[in-house]
Amino acid sequence: MSKTLTIDKSDQARRATLGQFFTPPHIADVMVSWIDPLPETIYLLDAGAGTGSLIAALARRVCREQGVTRQIHVTAFEIDPELAQPLAGCIAECQRMCDAAGVFLTANIHHTDFLSVAVPAIRRELFAETLPPFNIALVNPPYRKIRSDSSYRLLLRSVGIETSNLYAGFLALIIRLLAPGGQLVSITPRSFCNGPYFRPFRNDLLGAMAIRRLHVFESRSAVFHHDDVLQETVMMHATKSTQPHPTIWISRSSGAVGHTIHEQPLPRETIIRATGDDQWIYIPEHEEVLWAHERIQQLPATLADLGLAVSTGRVVDFRAKPFLRDEPNEETVPLIYPHHFQEGAIRWPKAGIRKPQAIRRCAETAHLLIPSEVYVVIKRFTAKEERRRLVAALYEPSRIPCDMVGFENHVNYIHAFGRGLNLALARGLTLFLNSTWADRAFRAWSGHTQVNAADLRAFSYPSRAALEEVGAKTPNLNLLQAEIDALIEEILYG
Repeated sequence: MSKTLTIDKSDQARRATLGQFFTPPHIADVMVSWIDPLPETIYLLDAGAGTGSLIAALARRVCREQGVTRQIHVTAFEIDPELAQPLAGCIAECQRMCDAAGVFLTANIHHTDFLSVAVPAIRRELFAETLPPFNIALVNPPYRKIRSDSSYRLLLRSVGIETSNLYAGFLALIIRLLAPGGQLVSITPRSFCNGPYFRPFRNDLLGAMAIRRLHVFESRSAVFHHDDVLQETVMMHATKSTQPHPTIWISRSSGAVGHTIHEQPLPRETIIRATGDDQWIYIPEHEEVLWAHERIQQLPATLADLGLAVSTGRVVDFRAKPFLRDEPNEETVPLIYPHHFQEGAIRWPKAGIRKPQAIRRCAETAHLLIPSEVYVVIKRFTAKEERRRLVAALYEPSRIPCDMVGFENHVNYIHAFGRGLNLALARGLTLFLNSTWADRAFRAWSGHTQVNAADLRAFSYPSRAALEEVGAKTPNLNLLQAEIDALIEEILYG
């Protein structure tokens, strides 16, 4: 129905600047299938219409289920002038199909920025456009970071919305425009589910909307494979209501055409968790992940309880470039990258890597270096082909003779508030983070394709005594995965 556009590289770059990622028709059909019930008269909002795939999917469903919906009134926004003609063609085709099925369809297409219309309407400004009381919102919003001093950020703040990404701003505005009982179906990055940056948005979402379904994709790239999107994607169905649904359906699929959907209902309290004054959204993708998450949630400690802290590596390589050296010399200290992770330990120097392996020690770099002591180092990013999210390694100064070290910004490191860890504790913590159980539990609630320091602070850990016991009897960290898991199972079952 909605024609596929031929995309060249320059057009792809332009759409990336706009944050555009088109919804494939088979995904649009799944999103529309969740709407329950179909209203007799639909007031549809599509805040990032693109070529109209979501509108077309809704029209297809309404025409199949004749007699349920009598009228569809579409309000759509699309800022890209290159899409005006394809979108108009899609609407015209929808109208022809609806006419044949006895359904009355009207469309008001805004070739302008959604925020520029929505914000004045919400603020009830004197000359603001009056928008209908939407009872259905289907949206694949733009995915783009927004600076704290940008015009978008200031517009959103004027209606009490604080977010660092445009997609969350779109969703927050849509929530305000929905009528009571209105339904929202969205496809977005999964990053809003946890972490400090999206805390205000989660409070907005969970305070005004009752989540009914969450769907995750097993492949990072299958959904938007034409657009080279590698972040994790989630679909959400929610109703505007302050009364939460006691059950939330969790489903998963590959995202490819013809994908099989696996689903299960879970109690809301399994999915929506509170940590202090924050709320988190956990999405266990299958039974083993759910089991691991529930088991690890029962562990007694946070990093703070263990007397530990976590920081992100201080050396941003492109900013420190004048001081970086490919090979160490008498004026340098080691610089640790993710490339130095090997079999649970930091191996430095390492032959064959293209990154600089040392940083000059001088007054200008003093604030970037820390004492060379025992630390647990965790990758912040994992490659798309890696199956694990959590990857940890032990940094031991006995293996790397120096008194100071630099950690590059692509790693986090766990420390005892500025000093090194007890070696047994560090070994036990490294093994725990490298266990299948920890990785599965972390993936159940982390909405990022990276491991942030805030995520590690909020995670649950065994007691200090249990970690030290495991570390004391396991001097060799070069173990098979099954051996690591067996050690950690003693803690989980004990």
